[in-house]
Amino acid sequence: QVHLIESGGGLVQTGGSLRLSCAASGRTWSSYIMGWFRQAPGKEREFVAAMSRSGGSIDYADSVKGRFTISRDNAKNTVYLQMNSMRPGDTAVYYCAAGPISSRLRNLYDSWGQGTQVTVSS
Repeated sequence: QVHLIESGGGLVQTGGSLRLSCAASGRTWSSYIMGWFRQAPGKEREFVAAMSRSGGSIDYADSVKGRFTISRDNAKNTVYLQMNSMRPGDTAVYYCAAGPISSRLRNLYDSWGQGTQVTVSS
């Protein structure tokens, strides 16, 4: 497994931007698919974005496509989620996850961070 720590959450106004970071530790980190999920109060955890080991394959949820960008720096053991044009509906706890297979299914990821709160005010 990989140990993950998210940072960068906070309060932002509608239309604003935030960048989340996920620092990973573990000898085989760079071999994992990296994903971002989010969970709003009273809702299930949902897929946001995922990136392959090389960065050549990227997937986004329709709700964030064109606004969010996932990237990774394997040399720094860090994955990022740049969030632009944010909306109140983006308010959630955001989780970084690592797994062996690129998927939108959260149960296929075997390592999770503790989450970071993102709040978008209207």
